[in-house]
Amino acid sequence: MTDLVSQPLTLAFPSKGRLKEQAEAWLGECGLKLEAVGGARGYRAAISGLPGIQVQLLSAGDIAAAVDGGEVHLGLTGEDLLRERGEDLDQRVMLLRALGFGRADLIVAAPQSWIDVDSMADIDEVAGAYLARTGRRLRVATKYMSQTRAFFARHAIADYRIVESSGATEGAPAAGAAELVVDITTTGATLAANSLKIIGDGIILKSQAQLAASLTAGWTKAQLVLLRRFLSIIEAKARARGLATVIWPAEHDKAAQRACARFISEGATMRVNGLLVSSHQVFDLSAVLAESDIGPVSVTRPDYVFEANCPAADALAAKVLNV
Repeated sequence: MTDLVSQPLTLAFPSKGRLKEQAEAWLGECGLKLEAVGGARGYRAAISGLPGIQVQLLSAGDIAAAVDGGEVHLGLTGEDLLRERGEDLDQRVMLLRALGFGRADLIVAAPQSWIDVDSMADIDEVAGAYLARTGRRLRVATKYMSQTRAFFARHAIADYRIVESSGATEGAPAAGAAELVVDITTTGATLAANSLKIIGDGIILKSQAQLAASLTAGWTKAQLVLLRRFLSIIEAKARARGLATVIWPAEHDKAAQRACARFISEGATMRVNGLLVSSHQVFDLSAVLAESDIGPVSVTRPDYVFEANCPAADALAAKVLNV
């Protein structure tokens, strides 16, 4: 335990906004709590029950930079911000787990008045015609320059130029600053309010919050032990959400096991006088037991389901320790 405290694992966590609220709620669902260190306005925190983890509170963009640069071991931020660090991101960062919140799409949008423009192929035609007519390249307003360049290159579109956006990107076409936008959206309502439409095949990334690990940070075996503990809790909670234990009377155990043979062959796990199954199998299993006159049958939901192995932790260890 001394090594785990003297060689802490650093986790960059959102410092404000909706992402912070969602991240804290997610931790709470996992049975963990973020506790401020040095007062409520400080930029450090800890996770109750995991004393070896030091939490740094940063903006979402700074978290992506810190993970990419090896300044922290772990970070919780949007995948869109991580991917903006470059196409070779996977050489420096490992995405350990998608967290199911902070969802948004990075998209290409055009004016609704462009009624015949519905695909990236149409954008290519428009860009070529615009250059021929005006002598200028089509302007694309965005904060996501790296992903825009990569996406347009994949669609072999070259007749455009990026206008870096520093404000409300969706307002650029109406202001005459650009013809297209590449921006993040959750519902599309703001785009529609600015008379923009999403190009049909113009979804660059379906983003959500990710727990990401730096491959360039200095990792010790003690820090990897902490990571495994943290991931095991997260994964055990997520696993439990999709499982249930069906319990039958002890006197019917042998008959119940015979009746449940199909479910066991499909991956269900035996328990004492019961079976751990996927939640969607509960009603089918209960019906099978009833057909064999086995009852009463009860169903419980586990808080956590821990496995002996942690594939994500093993994969990270293999990369950072070169084993």
